[in-house]
Amino acid sequence: MKADIASPSSSFHKHSAERVPEVLSPAGNWECAKAAIENGADAIYFGLDQFNARMRADNFSLAELPHLMNLLHERGVRGYVTFNTLVFTNELEEVKNFLTKIIQSRVDAVIVQDVGVCRLIRKISKNFPIHISTQMTVTSEAGIRFAKELEAQLVVIARENSLDDIEKIQANLDNKTSLPIETFVHGALCVAYSGQCLTSEALGGRSANRGECAQACRMQYKLIVDEKEIDLGAKRYLLSPQDLSGLEAIPDLVKAGVHSIKIEGRLKSPEYVANITRAYRQALDRALGRDVEESDSFGDSNYAVEMAFSRGLYSGWLKGIDNQKLVHAQYAKKRGVFLGNIKFVKGQTIWVQLHSGLSVKPGDGLVFESNQIEQETEQGGAVYRVIEKNNLIGLTFAKKESGVSVIDFNYLKTGGKFWKTLDPALEKKVRATFAGEKIRYRRPVDFIVCGEPGQKLGLKAFDPFSGQLVEVFSSMELITANDKPLNKELLERQLGRLGQTPFKLRRLDCQLTGECMLPVSELNHLRRSIVSLLVEKRQGVNQWDWDESITIPERNASNKDLLRKKKVEWSVLIRAESQLEPAVTNGIRRIYCDFEDPKKYRDVVNRFREICPDGKIFVSAPRIHKPGEEWILKIVKSSQPDGFLLRNYDHLEYFSESERVGDFSLNISNPLSASFFIEKHQLSRITVSYDLNFDQVMDLAQTIDTSHLEITIHQRMPMFHMEHCVFCAFLSSGKDYRDCGRPCEKHQVAMIDRVGEKHYLKADAGCRNTLYNSRLQTGAENFDELIKSGISNYRIEFLNESPEQVNKILSAYFQLENSEITGEELWRVLKIQSRLGVTRGQFNHPDSNPWQK
Repeated sequence: MKADIASPSSSFHKHSAERVPEVLSPAGNWECAKAAIENGADAIYFGLDQFNARMRADNFSLAELPHLMNLLHERGVRGYVTFNTLVFTNELEEVKNFLTKIIQSRVDAVIVQDVGVCRLIRKISKNFPIHISTQMTVTSEAGIRFAKELEAQLVVIARENSLDDIEKIQANLDNKTSLPIETFVHGALCVAYSGQCLTSEALGGRSANRGECAQACRMQYKLIVDEKEIDLGAKRYLLSPQDLSGLEAIPDLVKAGVHSIKIEGRLKSPEYVANITRAYRQALDRALGRDVEESDSFGDSNYAVEMAFSRGLYSGWLKGIDNQKLVHAQYAKKRGVFLGNIKFVKGQTIWVQLHSGLSVKPGDGLVFESNQIEQETEQGGAVYRVIEKNNLIGLTFAKKESGVSVIDFNYLKTGGKFWKTLDPALEKKVRATFAGEKIRYRRPVDFIVCGEPGQKLGLKAFDPFSGQLVEVFSSMELITANDKPLNKELLERQLGRLGQTPFKLRRLDCQLTGECMLPVSELNHLRRSIVSLLVEKRQGVNQWDWDESITIPERNASNKDLLRKKKVEWSVLIRAESQLEPAVTNGIRRIYCDFEDPKKYRDVVNRFREICPDGKIFVSAPRIHKPGEEWILKIVKSSQPDGFLLRNYDHLEYFSESERVGDFSLNISNPLSASFFIEKHQLSRITVSYDLNFDQVMDLAQTIDTSHLEITIHQRMPMFHMEHCVFCAFLSSGKDYRDCGRPCEKHQVAMIDRVGEKHYLKADAGCRNTLYNSRLQTGAENFDELIKSGISNYRIEFLNESPEQVNKILSAYFQLENSEITGEELWRVLKIQSRLGVTRGQFNHPDSNPWQK
């Protein structure tokens, strides 16, 4: 009578427990969470009121977390907390308590950026799942192995990785080193690599690595080539990508073995969440060969998705790099659906030509292209009246109290484009999917019915979400049927009446022996009992272990007296060959090279050894490494330097036999992350994250051996670091390095922001661009206090300085070291003599934020 449906060999169990990609939706608040649940999300990700990268979202409180997780689990949905920011030394005790409460609330996983937080979680709990955030900038199989080393369970790969990259990464990993991969498929694209954008930090003291991105990529920029402004016409938003739409790539992502498809949007509305979640739920179901009810769609899927939110939709980097399509540069705000063009304006009626198949109705929101470059002059509003005449559409709009139309017709132009930004009818339909208390989306369960006359009927159910098998028995015995015995059809009809429960019957296996009969009322009782048990099992998932007794690294001043007596060691990073000799002539014995062309390293290394035989020279590879770029690492290594400046996890592996220094891009911000790289990976020095201010650097110095710390005391902050190539996009007609003509090798390029600051643009060997801050930054005013803390290693970085400027800058810092000038005087000297705008860098942010002007 009994069937072991939990057996791995059972085809029933295999069918029930099949592993397919999950649809992962954003939830900035309760309403968004409900919108995701009712439209088919398998999981949601959300932030709490601390330590998440979307602090502008409503977010959830710790007190709300248990209730939220109960709701999610009852509905068969997983919940992931975003803990995707860097953490500072003085926050670790608070973070420990915060994480413990999260673990106790039965959260399904935490999405983490900070290496130190990963280590802290493993100290608290041995089995709580860690998901590596895209903020950790994993772009290759070495990054996956690094995540495995941190005992993570999943990696959110960089948005810049293509389908081809993902397939190569999967192919190059074995069972011991692989981890499930999650990838973004829809929403706003950051132009910079997540975790590697320092623009908000550099310009206004608002760190993107702390959830406070100021979205400088959505601003206007002018392009300066060889000191002359280039006329790009209406193109002004040079760093604002179109929104990502990966609907067409879903079948390929399934084939590539992606574990989770992720929708961006924790700052978006619940209507957006509902709309986009449903679109990807249905796209995934179709790719898996599942039935999709077309009546459940919001009409034309492309139209609905564009209306949800769109700056223009494009496949991003999923299908590879096309710099001509990624950034159209004409606007950075929501557009929606492109409807057509203006034919003419007569009186207060705008006559337009609609594209085939599109429509407009009263109440729809429209926006019209302006005849001015400034986006603020665009005109828009809700349609008041629609007139059809001679194959044209006349549109009128509401009037202000003064009787003047809300549209300023002076800014409209014949032939100008216009878009639909709001469709109230669609919004109403979308909202109906999650409004109220009705359960609309139910998760599948599988039943087995067993028994024979003279025995009680057994009903077993397997729930793929909880992985649990439950069983109930009838209160009475089956009897032999004289007429209309129980059969599969009758049982499916009666037991499948799951109505307002979180479940729907996917499959029923009837294993009755003989002609059996049982009252319908008893079948109803069995159904209610099995539902109750299934819900109970769901509420019991995720009983993680935890240990609240762990300790946080304490301050340790045991070696500070000795270290304070150490002589300052200066190192210099050069980005031009001409900067080498003035650095050495000034007594610098430690050089870092960061060249656009790594083929130049060999000659520079040889020259350094000629003029500085008692010194050390280090070289660096590009900050990002993707599959197929091993040739760059080989060139870098072949220059045979004394050591390497590491920027990523590939460098950590590839250069493991040499002396290595960890650069700022490893985002080291606390003693747990610092000790991991120093002790576990034997780095001789680490450069702290540029997100740390002076007080946070001092806190870190009190908890680790400061002989391993190197402080970048002078530099131009590398702001945007991006796959998007500005050189290719706006100085060529090519889509990538194969057909762009390499303008980066022929021209000096800068970008002027909206407050007139000129930032310098450089490309690296991987064709990735870095935009450097126009202003030099210095920590000179804090130099004495840094010395007293035991820090003796300081780096000065150059970008495009001439040999004469190198001499002046180094001379100023030597005077600072010898107490011949103060830090304040050095700041003033550099500002006047070098005619450079100097700010106080990561240690003390500028008094004013230029982006607020």
